Amino acid sequence: MLAERRHQLILRVLRSGGPATVTDLSVQLGVSPATIRRDLLKLEVDGLLTRVHGGAVADEGDQPFAEVAEVRVPEKDAIAAHAAAMVTDGQTVLLDIGTTAYRLARQLHGRRLTVITSNLVVYEELADDEGIELVLLGGMVRRDHRSLVGFLTEDNLRQLHADWLFLGTSGVRPGGQVMDTAVVEVPVKRAMIGSGDRIVLLADSAKFPGAGMATVCGPEDLDVVVTNAPVDTATRTSLEEAGVEVVVAGAPGDPGDPGEPGEEGAA
Repeated sequence: MLAERRHQLILRVLRSGGPATVTDLSVQLGVSPATIRRDLLKLEVDGLLTRVHGGAVADEGDQPFAEVAEVRVPEKDAIAAHAAAMVTDGQTVLLDIGTTAYRLARQLHGRRLTVITSNLVVYEELADDEGIELVLLGGMVRRDHRSLVGFLTEDNLRQLHADWLFLGTSGVRPGGQVMDTAVVEVPVKRAMIGSGDRIVLLADSAKFPGAGMATVCGPEDLDVVVTNAPVDTATRTSLEEAGVEVVVAGAPGDPGDPGEPGEEGAA
């Protein structure tokens, strides 16, 4: 198999399934672990993935929205369902960019809420829902990423207040630092944190440690992390020591869990 073809397949596996070990990639592609390690090194140099202990994770943070939107949808929906259950009608919700925030917006239909966002896909999703007061922040359009950024966006946020901020991320470091690969988005995310009463990080399992070269905030700026799988011990300890509640969406008793068949509310 040509190296270029292997590289494409490796990225496809990582983007569709999350982090993968060298052994798993070796078996799936039918090549030696040594070949996979060389491939991962090359892809990391090219800025397409991050090597982690024993394997790698795709750098998704600055991929076009349309590509990321098709990845790990059930996991994002579980996180979104829990997040939606945290919100009470009449409250104001601030939604960050990204695909998990979009999945959350889909859960808010029929609610009586105010939603503030710089996420153009969230705006499009909720634009026709008359029960939702919708505030679209101004700014420069990042077309491929369906977001608004810049000093206009930041200025708008300084004039607004939200009961909840649901924040996205490219990765969460073992020390609890929230990272992003798109440097241009970081000032907007920081302004959002300044505008929210309670800060909830939405992070599927691939975001631990995920990717990102720019620090958005530390764990002390978060109130809750909602994920879809248990978080590694080091990261969970860092978060909990900073007073952050870590929630695994879809676990028994989760208010966002539709329940087992036969239970009230089962889908």
